[in-house]
Amino acid sequence: MPENATPRIAMIGSYVPRRCGIATFTRDVAAAVAGACQRSGQRDGHPVPIVAMNDRDHEYQYGPEVVVEVHQQRREEYRNAADVLNTARIDAVSLQHEYGLFGGDCGEYLFELLDRLRRPLVSTLHSILSEPTPKQREVLSRLCEQSSAVVVMANRARMILTEVYDVPTDRIRLIPHGVPDVPFGDTEPWKERFGLSGRTMILTFGLLGPGKGIETSLEALSRVVEAHPDVAYVILGVTHPSIKRESGELYRLSLERKAVELGIQKNVLFHNRYVTNEDLYEYLQAADIYTTPYRAKEQITSGTLAYAVAAGKAVISTPYWHAQELLINGRGRLVEFDDVDGFAKCFNELLSDEAERNKVCKAAYEFGRSMIWPRVGEEYVKVIERAKHEFADAAREQVAQRKLLMRMSLPEPRFDHLFAMSDDTGMLQHAVYATPDRSHGYCTDDNARALIVTAMGCELFQSDELLPYLRTYLSFLHFAQNSATGRFRNFMSYDRRWLEEDGSDDSQSRAIWALGYLISHAPDEAARRLATDLFRSSVAALETVQWTRSWSMSILGLHYYLRQFPEDASMRGHQARLAEKLMAEFSKVASDDWPWIADSVTYDNGRLPQALIIAGLTLDRGEMVDLGLHVLRWLFEVQTASQGHLSIIGNKGWLTRDGERSRFDQQSLEPAALIGACKAAFRASGDGKWLSEMRRCFEWYVGRNDLGLSMVDFKSRGCFDGLTEAGVNENQGAESVLSWLLSLLIMHEMQTGDAPDVG
Repeated sequence: MPENATPRIAMIGSYVPRRCGIATFTRDVAAAVAGACQRSGQRDGHPVPIVAMNDRDHEYQYGPEVVVEVHQQRREEYRNAADVLNTARIDAVSLQHEYGLFGGDCGEYLFELLDRLRRPLVSTLHSILSEPTPKQREVLSRLCEQSSAVVVMANRARMILTEVYDVPTDRIRLIPHGVPDVPFGDTEPWKERFGLSGRTMILTFGLLGPGKGIETSLEALSRVVEAHPDVAYVILGVTHPSIKRESGELYRLSLERKAVELGIQKNVLFHNRYVTNEDLYEYLQAADIYTTPYRAKEQITSGTLAYAVAAGKAVISTPYWHAQELLINGRGRLVEFDDVDGFAKCFNELLSDEAERNKVCKAAYEFGRSMIWPRVGEEYVKVIERAKHEFADAAREQVAQRKLLMRMSLPEPRFDHLFAMSDDTGMLQHAVYATPDRSHGYCTDDNARALIVTAMGCELFQSDELLPYLRTYLSFLHFAQNSATGRFRNFMSYDRRWLEEDGSDDSQSRAIWALGYLISHAPDEAARRLATDLFRSSVAALETVQWTRSWSMSILGLHYYLRQFPEDASMRGHQARLAEKLMAEFSKVASDDWPWIADSVTYDNGRLPQALIIAGLTLDRGEMVDLGLHVLRWLFEVQTASQGHLSIIGNKGWLTRDGERSRFDQQSLEPAALIGACKAAFRASGDGKWLSEMRRCFEWYVGRNDLGLSMVDFKSRGCFDGLTEAGVNENQGAESVLSWLLSLLIMHEMQTGDAPDVG
């Protein structure tokens, strides 16, 4: 696409025929954007594709521009919408945000979509609270962080975003609420349509509810009718759906009763109907005065007020925030909240003095030309175009930084040896050279690792050839779980006999890690559901897990589960409890010169700092993140040779607190664990040093190690089982090839820039 071409844009919001103000706004701004693109001569003006938010169980007959519907309470539909947007021919996404449009606490289900979105996001904020609850603040702050730009419709909104939500000013764009371009002229022809010929007309429009303050207008009108007996006050609109669900039409009836009690029932006309924009424009052109006696000061935008100003109406309003900005400089009258006398005085002045009323109307109309939809559409295109280019520049810069720091051409992942080591039961444990050794059978540890590798491969490379193997490994875990205890058996003979009733803590936690990963990255819903069932039935057994490394792998599994089910307080509690236990163990054993959790450093060590960093980010515990980074730095210090390459602690004696260190045998498991920890560290700190360390770990496999030997057999596509004093251990078992493949896939993920989380 040419650099100066207008962007292809999709929109998220409620949509007509749903009856709400944002549905109408989404329709109008989408049409305005399409029109602006068409006028530029670079787009054909086809409708902007819409992701429509549905409420409750209502079904709507949408037009063809709606490409996907999302029920606000169905989380999987948000994820589906993200997939649709990521594969569509669009350059950016425009979101209409109002807390109540989306499911979850304060609309947090929206992030099921946004966390997966791979397009620049421009968010239009329809509600910005100056005194939000903690959850409201969290949701809006997170939305602003994920948006390339946020659009507000009032200067007051810009101020609140910077002062209350700490949004950088350069991310905020002010675009007025769009309005139709209606002619300025005589009201009489329009009044004839409503049977009001020869009468002065006051209009209020909107969904009826107590917050509209209509009682104030009625009482004020009762003090006006004696001097102006022909005035007609038209109250246009249906009762707000939420109020109607709770109490039917009791509120409307109370207003009708009040009009009777005040003796003004002949002057008050209730038009109980939902109107189209075209209908509303006719009412506005018939009106002499428009009034919004709202009671909420914090109303940051009012579409109806914008429409009235642009139609050239004399507006009398309470000083809510949007009214304060639109009605200055003689464009209307402001009256304090619930001030009946003030409204009565303004009604009398503008009804009595036609010249003054016309002066106010003309000032409003002239200002309204800056808000007509064609101009607003052009402003949206400019903002979205800028966001598109900034997003692309940032993505290119990030990828370039990663490639610069990693400075390597990665081999394409090949799964030949993984396939050779697998049959219809699962993945075999060991190999004699590159040939599977059936005498040792299978284990849950390796099948759990294989499940992660195939799930990651499916997602990164859309590889259909991996799917049957993924299902085999998932089936193995399903069979391995003891339904009575929730724990997993580990070792199985080649003739499919379990060799134990209860597996090790490591096998239990690796299974939880793998299932959690699959829940977050499943290729289809069937795999996700089975993984979820197994995960939930296994978590109770976490109480029996004793080893710190096992706690760490369980934290990783819980992290991935919570990405899919963030509202699950029980699982969040499990994660917090395990993280606290891990922190407590470090405090018991660690010292300044030995920042480790035990008196010896053994294997899979990187999983401990990785778990601390991830838990710290999830739980907003900076001290956990700091400890994880500190421990990871130390692991590299003690595993770096004088020549600068990675020199892994060997398993013939390990590294002990008294300084004894084994150089051999080095196992392929450790670089993979360190790479995972570096990924988390980079996400937490943004420090490019961790990318360099990832590269150093990866290079261990391809010859930058103590013996200068490649650990990868590029003929079999396997990985040797260890680096010994005499050379490589030429057997190519499951643990080794899975460690190599996991490391290779993460490097591809990071180098391409498609790394959606810290795990």
